[in-house]
Amino acid sequence: MRVPRTFAFVDLSGFTNYTAAFGDDAAGRLLSAFRGMARDVASERGVRIAKWLGDGCMIVAINQIDCITFAIELEAKASEVCSPLSLRVGIATGHALLFEGDDYIGSAVNLASRLCDAAGPTEVLMPSMQLDRLPPGVHATPNGGLELRGFPGEIEVFALTGTLTDESESRDTSELWTRAPFGL
Repeated sequence: MRVPRTFAFVDLSGFTNYTAAFGDDAAGRLLSAFRGMARDVASERGVRIAKWLGDGCMIVAINQIDCITFAIELEAKASEVCSPLSLRVGIATGHALLFEGDDYIGSAVNLASRLCDAAGPTEVLMPSMQLDRLPPGVHATPNGGLELRGFPGEIEVFALTGTLTDESESRDTSELWTRAPFGL
């Protein structure tokens, strides 16, 4: 089944060097803090962590703006929680094959992964041709064209930056249990 989704790949930049410098225990504590923070932000923003990828993760969202909001909020929180490391994020939207019920295959998945690989520390990259709209407080700055392995020609990308405003509503899932048929 092909489904429209927005995908994000998130990576802790410099994790391997951090592990070498500070040891496995320190790296484990940092990774645990990152994963807890990612779970909290994903829950608040209505996106799903599809899988953990060592020092990163793959995110799946039905709504593009939720995925962008997740990435910007996670980046802001990671600057405190994951210091001295930073995040890099790649986001792409498109149809993907839902494979065996819990995995996704397709060009959008691959593009998000390649953009994450190409991003520098603290960068959130997204193809300019795929951007629908931005959450309040988030800005898209042209970042030029990138040659990405597996994709023909250059892909023009935006770097997404900004600070979320109060208008960037969260998707508080705790209220769902109070609605019918679950509510009293």
